[in-house]
Amino acid sequence: APRPLAMAPDLEPLLPRAGHRPVTGGWRSALFIIWVEVAERFAYHGISANLISYLTGPLGESTAAAAAAVNAWSGAASMLPLLGAAVADSWLGRYRTIVASSVLYITGLGMLALSSMFSSPSEQCKLTADGRQACPRSSLQTAFFYVSLYLVAIAQSGHKPCVQAFGADQFDATDPAESLARGSFFNWWYFGICGSATVTIALMSYVQDNVSWGIGFGVPCVVMVLALAVFLLGTKTYRFYDNSGDGKGAGVFSRVVEAFRASRKRSPEGGEHGHGDGVENAAIVEEVRGLARLFPIWATCLLYGVVFAQPPTLFTKQAATMDRRVGSSGFQIPPAALQCFMGISMITCVALYDRVLVPVARRVSGAPLGITMLQRIGTGMVLAVAALVVAALVEMRRLSTAVDAGLVDLPDAVVPMSLWWIMPQYVLLGAADVFTMVGMQEFFYDQMPGALKSLGLALYLSVLGVGSFISSFLISAIDGATRRGGGTSWIADNLNRGHLDYFYVLIAALTALELLAFLYFSGSYVYKRKAVSVH
Repeated sequence: APRPLAMAPDLEPLLPRAGHRPVTGGWRSALFIIWVEVAERFAYHGISANLISYLTGPLGESTAAAAAAVNAWSGAASMLPLLGAAVADSWLGRYRTIVASSVLYITGLGMLALSSMFSSPSEQCKLTADGRQACPRSSLQTAFFYVSLYLVAIAQSGHKPCVQAFGADQFDATDPAESLARGSFFNWWYFGICGSATVTIALMSYVQDNVSWGIGFGVPCVVMVLALAVFLLGTKTYRFYDNSGDGKGAGVFSRVVEAFRASRKRSPEGGEHGHGDGVENAAIVEEVRGLARLFPIWATCLLYGVVFAQPPTLFTKQAATMDRRVGSSGFQIPPAALQCFMGISMITCVALYDRVLVPVARRVSGAPLGITMLQRIGTGMVLAVAALVVAALVEMRRLSTAVDAGLVDLPDAVVPMSLWWIMPQYVLLGAADVFTMVGMQEFFYDQMPGALKSLGLALYLSVLGVGSFISSFLISAIDGATRRGGGTSWIADNLNRGHLDYFYVLIAALTALELLAFLYFSGSYVYKRKAVSVH
């Protein structure tokens, strides 16, 4: 197991020496790091939650094209952390990767805010069906926007896996008390980012829809500047490990090849390698086999990433057609802000899980965490399938209401159906995230070798990335297939003519089949044994 110690001499000019457990690490350090992640999630959701509205509005893209573009960007933002984690674990270290990524993040957000302030030539403007003026951007402006957007995705590649791994590093897994605290850390970590996402979506979606896209993209940039300042302030409290950036992650990869070669050269008496080398090489090979055992679990979680991609895309477009007035004043909730229901559900469920479910399950099962990490993931998948079924039923009701009200050919008219109808699918999916998302974070971090913890969290993020790419592919393929021969797309610009209900049922069925495969592989999975710290 990794041990807290002073950093290598080449890192000493940048990082302080780590002291004993009472001096560094623990919740004091973790709170600095949680704040940084809260701020980063504010910035990320300030862009992603309402991105489809920007693409179908100022950029003038179709619903299907915009949804596919958002999913492709989300997929890239979730897949690139595999590269960022490898860089952190093998070269820069988590601390310096976080600092470098934060600077790049701020640059991308600043460019994004600038791109939204460009005005379009008046000759490109046209009236929409509801009488509003839309001015699509030029090709150059659109290109600058997408460059800025993907710069944010590249920045997240180093920031996302390293911040959480660095936070978990503040708790020693070999110490019984700190090991339990680390399990609680993952729950409250998710509580923090859910709270941040909820506030962001409510605030920034209103600003973007009613004030200015420039301000709506600019505020996240300012928040990231503050996040970097807070992270640097906590430097002297952090606990650093002998595998958190001294190149040992790279060593694991290179020594794997050496271990296999040595096992073939070794003679019965030990040959040219001593007994110690043989034991070390055997341990390395065993760790690689452990990584291979993670693959079936990873693969059978991918469709959850497809489900996760729906709230900021098709759920938002679905909500935009409904009656979103609240109170006697007639205030309209922005469609993207309905994702707040999901955030409120997450916050509530995290607190209930950590303070109620875990203690009760611990008494019943005798397990320290109450239920296993894989049981937690599977429970969330069941809730995700339920959320999609509910979403399909609500969409069927919405389509029926549009027909009864004679609004089928009026895409911009408000369907006389209250926004409260759509709330259950957000609430169920929020509860599913608390089980599956947090479960995946803890599982992939816990089951990775000490030198590759950032890569473990990048694997969890890659589930969302691949899921987003699958969602993008499904949307494009279904849109093309259902338009063929003059038909109406399931994901038409006029949702009253489309069939999102069919799309939701399809995803629900695929996720249910994947759940069966997950149950099969998780039933035979053997958890990695932990070393015990002796003090």
